[in-house]
Amino acid sequence: MPLNHRFLKACRQLHLYLGVFTAPALLFFAITGGLQTFSLHETTRGSSYAPPRWLAVAAQLHKKQTPDLPVRKPRPAANPAAAPGPAAAPAPAPAPATPKRNPLPLKVFTALVALSLTVSTLTGLYMAWRYSRRVGRLVAVFLAGVAVPILLTLA
Repeated sequence: MPLNHRFLKACRQLHLYLGVFTAPALLFFAITGGLQTFSLHETTRGSSYAPPRWLAVAAQLHKKQTPDLPVRKPRPAANPAAAPGPAAAPAPAPAPATPKRNPLPLKVFTALVALSLTVSTLTGLYMAWRYSRRVGRLVAVFLAGVAVPILLTLA
């Protein structure tokens, strides 16, 4: 077997096993990133929306690599009569209004990228499973790709 052929075979094997090992993490980051694009993981001011706990924890893992959610400080009640301050503060001059950009097109594009990464990863896993002669080894590598991040999170 020529050296060039052996090198390409080794590259294909490395690509196969690295792809199967990292597929669970790619799926996690693509899905949670897509959900974060539309701020589904957090509450916004003036909104009654409260994200599900699993989504908030997944977003925290995605952004800060920890499942511990930060403790939010309660907002103080607004009482303008009790606030000490100058009686007649001059009002600042209004700043010139700049046109506000619409982030929706970029958010839609980012969501499509997350969706395509998810679909691409799933089809890659399907092809690895379907066209491999060593399915048991692939399952073991995939399960290791699931277990390692979980164990590192719990450690």
